[in-house]
Amino acid sequence: MTATPLPPSSRPARRLARPDGGAIAYHKSEGGAPTVVFLTGLRSDMTGGKALALEAHCQRRGQGFLRFDYRGHGESSGYFEDCVISDWLEDTLAVLDALSEGPLLLVGSSLGGWLMLRAATARPARVKGLVGIAAAADFTEELMWKRLAEDERARLMRDGVVHLLSPYNDEPTTVTRALIEDGRKHLLLSAPIAFSGPVRLIHGLADADVPFETSFRIAMRLATSDVEIVLVKGGGHRLSEPADLARLTRIVADLSDELA
Repeated sequence: MTATPLPPSSRPARRLARPDGGAIAYHKSEGGAPTVVFLTGLRSDMTGGKALALEAHCQRRGQGFLRFDYRGHGESSGYFEDCVISDWLEDTLAVLDALSEGPLLLVGSSLGGWLMLRAATARPARVKGLVGIAAAADFTEELMWKRLAEDERARLMRDGVVHLLSPYNDEPTTVTRALIEDGRKHLLLSAPIAFSGPVRLIHGLADADVPFETSFRIAMRLATSDVEIVLVKGGGHRLSEPADLARLTRIVADLSDELA
């Protein structure tokens, strides 16, 4: 008797070996262009609702799809507190270079929205379009460092670490001095962002973590004139409700058709 194949979301992750001996866990579905690559948020992973909804959507369309975990996240190697923005950008570029071919449509959630912008400027010949979901550009500076109280800043500089309560995890988020200082190498909101393709930015008006104004700041810095911002009244940070997922897949489908 032939075994019934496991649905893609339940198959064991594949692993991309890294020079440091670690590995990036990923799932890949073959299909037509542009390949959709999902970039997760901070302390999130590739098994979240948005990633799986997009995977199923792309498979129905016969479109290529790729999701993965950064180092220190999900099934990938490493520890979160040992990683910085440069590491996660390096992981993203390694995945794009080693695991995909042809034109790409990057979909970035929160941290992933910052990384997709950096990846787009690093791989301009391949990245053709962007979809951001509460894109958190420059969050280490704007949403961490600037929001710390004076005593927290002093403790961070002295001890190299502070722990911030998170509404999404039982354990607090570890913020290291290295994360803040490395983040300053990748800040985007004070200079033009050299990307010329279409960009769609989705943001909840009730987002308590990343102000919706951040999407407007990103739009103003992008070189491209093809930018649309979708504001969701009552929408929070995650935007993972059924209506949110339907909106996301619709936007990705429309942009994919335009790029194809």
